[in-house]
Amino acid sequence: MRLRAALFGFFIPVLLLGQGTGKLTLESLFHPSRKIQYLGSPSTRLAWAPDGSLVQTERRNGKVALLRVDPRTWEKQPLFEADRLLAALKVAGAPEAAASEALDSASLSWNEARSAFVVSIADDLYLVDAVQAQARRLTSAPGKEDEPTFSPDGRQVAFLRGNDLYSVDTQTSQETRLTTGGGETVFNGRLDWVYQEEVYGRGSFRAFWWSPDSSRLAYISFDETKVPVYTLADDRNTPQTFLKARYPKAGDPNPIARLGVVDLSGNTSWMADPYDGKETLLVQVGWNPGGELLACFQDRVQTWLELRSYQGTGSKLLIHEQGVAWQERLPLPRYLKDGAFLWESDRSGFRHLYRYSKDAKLLNAVTSGDWCVEDVFGVDEASKQVYFAATERSFTGLDAYRATLTGKAPEPQTTKGKKKAEALAREPAMVRLTQAPGTHSVAFSPDFSMFLDSSTDAATPRQQALFDRRGTRLRLIDDNPSPLYKAVQLGTVKFQQVKTRDGFPMETLLVLPPNFDPAKKYPVVQHIYGGPGFPSFRTHQVRDALNASMLWYHFLAQQGYVVWICDNRLASGKGAVSAAGSYHQLYVQELQDQMDGLAWLKLQGWADMDRVALEGWSYGGSMTAYSLTHSKGYKVGIAGAPVTDWRLYDSIYTERFMGLPKENAAGYDASSILKAAPSLSGKLLILHGTLDDNVHPQNTVQFIDALQKALKPVDVMLLPGSDHGPVAPHHVWARIKASWDFISENL
Repeated sequence: MRLRAALFGFFIPVLLLGQGTGKLTLESLFHPSRKIQYLGSPSTRLAWAPDGSLVQTERRNGKVALLRVDPRTWEKQPLFEADRLLAALKVAGAPEAAASEALDSASLSWNEARSAFVVSIADDLYLVDAVQAQARRLTSAPGKEDEPTFSPDGRQVAFLRGNDLYSVDTQTSQETRLTTGGGETVFNGRLDWVYQEEVYGRGSFRAFWWSPDSSRLAYISFDETKVPVYTLADDRNTPQTFLKARYPKAGDPNPIARLGVVDLSGNTSWMADPYDGKETLLVQVGWNPGGELLACFQDRVQTWLELRSYQGTGSKLLIHEQGVAWQERLPLPRYLKDGAFLWESDRSGFRHLYRYSKDAKLLNAVTSGDWCVEDVFGVDEASKQVYFAATERSFTGLDAYRATLTGKAPEPQTTKGKKKAEALAREPAMVRLTQAPGTHSVAFSPDFSMFLDSSTDAATPRQQALFDRRGTRLRLIDDNPSPLYKAVQLGTVKFQQVKTRDGFPMETLLVLPPNFDPAKKYPVVQHIYGGPGFPSFRTHQVRDALNASMLWYHFLAQQGYVVWICDNRLASGKGAVSAAGSYHQLYVQELQDQMDGLAWLKLQGWADMDRVALEGWSYGGSMTAYSLTHSKGYKVGIAGAPVTDWRLYDSIYTERFMGLPKENAAGYDASSILKAAPSLSGKLLILHGTLDDNVHPQNTVQFIDALQKALKPVDVMLLPGSDHGPVAPHHVWARIKASWDFISENL
């Protein structure tokens, strides 16, 4: 249940900026044809190549070009130009218009050396040698090829056609069908809806993984025969059309997942079930450097996780993790050259790194403390250090760090040629590499000698720079001056911690109107998400970062509203230890925390507590609807795509936090918005996409039905054709216009 972010673009003259007054307008922020790109963005798109150079992607006259950049001298040489590759693709038989469109989209699947890529054109795959500007058609059979993936040696490309797995030789274009039996209810190598959404990550449906020696592929086969079908009707068409998907709601049968290994001749070996028929989830698959298959399993309701390795078809347990409340999915181990590996765990209550020996014995904690490791970039074996992102400095920002693999300070080095060895100054066991406050997104070179840093804070649009391994800036790549943003009359952004009644420190944010007067009373608009996310920085709403949402808050501040955001403990990112109070009763602890936030707001004296609005989408929409049916703290609520009863949401997400409905009926009832409809307090606007395949419109329809039966008024805005995250310009405009009209008329 992750809300997709909407990006706002287009540049138009500055006259729309309130005719030069510095005032934001709704149209300049969100209108499909009139919006302004106030914040800009770093214009140089860069990625590291295996040889330590940078690959820059740019558009020239509407065409994509790739340049190889020397990071030390910043000299650039063409890697490929679209015109040459387009000519090569035409020679290989690709239709010119489709080939041009494919190249312009830059949706390319590269080999490990980044010397060649595969591109899909008119439902066929073409191999392009970017160095020689040559192309070859790889497939010609009917049907679309999905998820093309090079083998490590670059000699094969695996892909999906329908619900079966294939490979094609890059030298001969000989195609081999690796699996059979895929169809409407059997997915071989392709993720089904719920595994894609809630386990492996939205957007990619690939469920196959090459072995290190390129001789085999591990894959998951899903049997969805018993999974119920949910139907969405698209009433924009005459006759109406239907979208059907197998979607397990809480307590429904899940897809049955089997783990297999197939060779390049199409012979599959099925891995033995280590749990003797007990219902489990297969949440990670991969290989260790020696070619042993790895997999992580969880029980259905996700209270534990086990890492296993396979010799033949049988498995060996390496690590067992037991959740503080529930157990989050964990990444596969990161192996070192000596066979030892790094493992991420929430066992301390916070996400940290641990080092294990090659026989899976715990050696030491690499990191520790009341903060979370968010992402691991890699290990520099030469210096025996690991590089990662973490919230050690602040839970409202994100920084890059390095730490020793032993978790201890490096041994002192000695100078040579002196009578007495002089110990050089020790570095601590962990060093922060990013210095400026705010949120940093970094990418390290293959040898960890340099890193790219894309950074922002609440007052600064995103910039991009190159740094050395010690955090010294080598080059400012994009300063992104954003002159339009500099002309905006901004409110005052303030961060502060607010403690709950039991002492938990919640991170909060205020945007105060320009010329704020604490002697006056101000209406308040509160934004919320509120849902579980550890250690995921993505669920935080209180962030030291500047984005399109922050401009919306500044717009509200210019209209005389105070904007308030309070990350309740479940959404704080402050480790698994912070989530236990919400276990088996989502919304309940979250609302109590939010009431404590409002109590602090009341004490400030300038907030008009009779005029507070709450708005959010997805989990935030759910929290809005729950808050207005279970408290009297809000005059106005705007709920986007809310889950109104957890029995209506998907099995894997819901059961992780709520357990099975038959085993936790009281918890499901306590979290039900439907059952509390007669208690609605304040005015409520509900927005929902009619083709939302994630939070089904059924949630909103049943809630409206319950409100009408309780004689409670409700306003509704449907977004015809939108899925869970409205991104079409007219949907974004309709959503924001309805929200602003509702706030200005009712608050």
